[in-house]
Amino acid sequence: MILYVWKTQQLGIKTFEHLYMVFITLIIVIIIGISIGIFLYKRQNLSNIILNFLNMIESVPELALLVILIPLFGIGVKPTLVASVLYSILPIARNTYVGLTNVDFQYIEIARAIGLSDKEILWKVRIPLALPLLAAGIRIAIVFTMGVVTLGGLIAAGGLGGPIQTGIHLYDKNIIIVTGLWIGILAVLLDSMGNFFETLLRKRYGQ
Repeated sequence: MILYVWKTQQLGIKTFEHLYMVFITLIIVIIIGISIGIFLYKRQNLSNIILNFLNMIESVPELALLVILIPLFGIGVKPTLVASVLYSILPIARNTYVGLTNVDFQYIEIARAIGLSDKEILWKVRIPLALPLLAAGIRIAIVFTMGVVTLGGLIAAGGLGGPIQTGIHLYDKNIIIVTGLWIGILAVLLDSMGNFFETLLRKRYGQ
């Protein structure tokens, strides 16, 4: 059953398409999320406004957001990537901001005592110590991205969401079960990788 579904639904190719969208999203969202987190650290009076706005975006149902984006980006990969990015910014931006602002003050005092400027303290002290929390935010973003990219199959984005849609239309339980389990395995593998790096960073920089 597994081999039959794998071949007929081209799950190898679909897996590549799926992971491509996931990794493109993560690269974009890590850059944007960290940038927003640093910006909020420097403009803390805006933190509640911007984080609440991002939280509002995340509260929109995933499928509804995809539908909203179709008139702007058409169907397929573009609206799926945009929706994935919008959903995944919050945990990275929030964790970056929290990590930068919650550094133990003793480290800041030591850095100032040896003559580091505020800019140097940010890049040499605050950001390294915020890395474990940032890694935790990336793990959350991975879960969000996997979900949105899977739903993207409903709007012809490709990836593993396509076979799921096929299985639903044909009411083929084998396709649904095999593809669903494979998506779950991929999600667990990616989360495990994230957990591995988070653990390393906590051992190195954990406060």
